Amino acid sequence: MLLILAFVAVFMLWSWWTWPRIGHWLYDLSMALEARLYQVRKVPVAVAEMTLMTYQGGPPKAPATLLMLHGYSADKTIWLRFARHFVGDYRVIIPDLAGHGETGFRPRGSYDIPSQAQRLIQLLDACAVEKAHVIGNSMGGYIAAWLAATYPERVASVALIDPAGVASPLPSDMERLLAQGNNPFLIHSRADFDQFYAMTMASPPWVPGAVLAAVAERYERRRNELAEIFDDFHGSEPLESRLADIQAPALLLWGRKDRLIHVSSAQVWAQGIAQLRVELWDDIGHMPMVERPALTARLYREFLEGQV
Repeated sequence: MLLILAFVAVFMLWSWWTWPRIGHWLYDLSMALEARLYQVRKVPVAVAEMTLMTYQGGPPKAPATLLMLHGYSADKTIWLRFARHFVGDYRVIIPDLAGHGETGFRPRGSYDIPSQAQRLIQLLDACAVEKAHVIGNSMGGYIAAWLAATYPERVASVALIDPAGVASPLPSDMERLLAQGNNPFLIHSRADFDQFYAMTMASPPWVPGAVLAAVAERYERRRNELAEIFDDFHGSEPLESRLADIQAPALLLWGRKDRLIHVSSAQVWAQGIAQLRVELWDDIGHMPMVERPALTARLYREFLEGQV
């Protein structure tokens, strides 16, 4: 009996120790396979301060370039299942923003929105892209809108998916937590991660438990880094006074079940941007391009075809 109990204890300890490690391997392998399947490749691009790791794909002489910007704490992989719908016709560039993914973090690395935007102009220069159609989610939407307002000659159109950057008329679940001194992105335990993950999407795609364990571990390991990035980007100048400067054709997509940034923010964007098409989707949360990649791609392609 004691031998059986000892075996069970050893097995449980082994499972606890290896479970996230298996998840890291599965996650990295699946992303590599998806990138290969969807015909994008990793391309490091040197800019003034650092090297941005990117996914790139599509015909070199495509009629237009799409620049896809992920949100805070995410990375370039969130665009893969969306980007697959465009690499046949467009050049696609998807960077890991500074402090994220394979671009990596460095202390006091200037993660404010103007600095992030300036790096992306340098990225376009390095890739010999004069003008891009920019699409961004969350913090990436904040940067995309800043680019459109500040560098209009470099932005052919801008698409904003549940973007940060303006004050929300109604508070989201995240804003209520922040008001209590609790940033849900700063993970201390698996329970914290589960609460946070539930806030990110209303209907997330299926992910193996081992992979979720690995992602939770990565968040916990990056807690101090994410805190610095958050302080920089969250403390950036709000966009309300700059929205009228956005003259490029613009699309705004918002999931009504977004718990991170309240959907009432859409009215602020709509009042500020002259050429703005607004789409609000039921039963979708903060990341429509992950929750419904094909449907989101269909909407974006329709928008693009009106500009190209």
